[in-house]
Amino acid sequence: MKTILLVAAALLFAAPAMAQHAHQKGPNGGPMEDVAGVHLEMIVSGKTLTFHVIDEASKPIPATGFTGAVLLTSGSDRETLPLVVSGTALKAETRGDVPKGATVSVTLKTAEGKSGQVKFKN
Repeated sequence: MKTILLVAAALLFAAPAMAQHAHQKGPNGGPMEDVAGVHLEMIVSGKTLTFHVIDEASKPIPATGFTGAVLLTSGSDRETLPLVVSGTALKAETRGDVPKGATVSVTLKTAEGKSGQVKFKN
């Protein structure tokens, strides 16, 4: 009986932790995460990383006043990239194509001064 209760308790506590790492799909088909009070959706195309800034109603928000940076990690390779505002998105350009399986860590500061970090897997 103790074993069953311990297993049930472990599953109950593990479920919320696993759910936190599940990516939502954004309106453009990319993975989407919450950070600093907004949603960021990542789209990768060759050397370009695009992060669409989206509100709770899945509508694009102007990225004016947002700042941030990306740390792109693949194996032992690391590249730090500034984010540049492009309408309702933030963009970063890499030296080469973004490799599959790379970790993309984004540090973001909104126009209102809220800040946060989020990680994506390519």
